[in-house]
Amino acid sequence: MKNKTLMLVPFIIFAVLCVFLLKGLFGNPKEIETGRIGHTMPTFSLPDLMDENKHWSDKDLLGEVYLLNVWGTWCPTCLIELPYLTKLRGQGVKIIGLYYEQNYDPDFGDVFDLPALQSEVKGMLARTGDPYQFNILDLNRTLALDLGVSGAPEHFLVDKNGKIILHHTGDINERVWRAKFAPKLLELQ
Repeated sequence: MKNKTLMLVPFIIFAVLCVFLLKGLFGNPKEIETGRIGHTMPTFSLPDLMDENKHWSDKDLLGEVYLLNVWGTWCPTCLIELPYLTKLRGQGVKIIGLYYEQNYDPDFGDVFDLPALQSEVKGMLARTGDPYQFNILDLNRTLALDLGVSGAPEHFLVDKNGKIILHHTGDINERVWRAKFAPKLLELQ
């Protein structure tokens, strides 16, 4: 009897593995579960991308509903969504940029050139439109890691009390905005 039970163990493991893989195969990669929904924004104090003497903290963002957009100039999808985000800003949506620098790693001897990045950002936003109230520079990815960011673009809809209401991975376009963000924004007004 014990031998028969031991012989079933590999089949049970195989069945569990198949269920796990099938769930991933038919899942939507843009519907990533985040543990941050319903929690407040992580505590942070980071510099402004365009003015290194200015710092932003989670406390500075309280009191208004806003969309936190994780982005970078290296990100082609971010470039595509900037005109639509600019349109949203024109409609009164407060959008805060969280600049995600993926190419900087001081452990490998990388040197960060802030003026070059600022010039690149100014040029890109001049061409596509500037949706941002301001941009936070997350050079060491501390806030991005605390938020569970896996890349760019990602978006977090945050209420007046700093609570994360919605997390979306991928670009925001008119269809995504109408389906996911507009209804939540109406609830928060």
